[in-house]
Amino acid sequence: MHINGACHCGRITFAAEIDPSRVMVCHCTDCQVLSGAPFRAVVAVPIGKFNLQGTPKSYVKVAQSGNRRAQVFCPDCGTPLYATAPQNPTSVIVRLGCVEQRAQLKPSVQIWQHSALPWLAELSTLPGSAGQQSFLPAPPE
Repeated sequence: MHINGACHCGRITFAAEIDPSRVMVCHCTDCQVLSGAPFRAVVAVPIGKFNLQGTPKSYVKVAQSGNRRAQVFCPDCGTPLYATAPQNPTSVIVRLGCVEQRAQLKPSVQIWQHSALPWLAELSTLPGSAGQQSFLPAPPE
């Protein structure tokens, strides 16, 4: 499947050919912190099927295992774009938040579930609205 995406400000763009069955949700604490969200949805792309336009910045994260991963983002707006090996990469792990076709990319697996936030299963039971609500629940008294 062909995908394309961009950072929030549009300075960095990319296109890729992916296998949609490789979409996953990661609940690891690194993904939670680095995305600012309770989990991150991603897809693996072979390096030869990934085309990047623009000059991103990267931050090399060293995992508990000692593995090093470059976390790549836009230097202007800070949008997380992908992660990869810092040297001689064979693939990139694209962040679905910046992919135009993200609604079509249903995850097929979840990883690091022991770090998943316990309230995620309850989201479908919470009230919501199609747009931004103009109010928040009243604070407890």
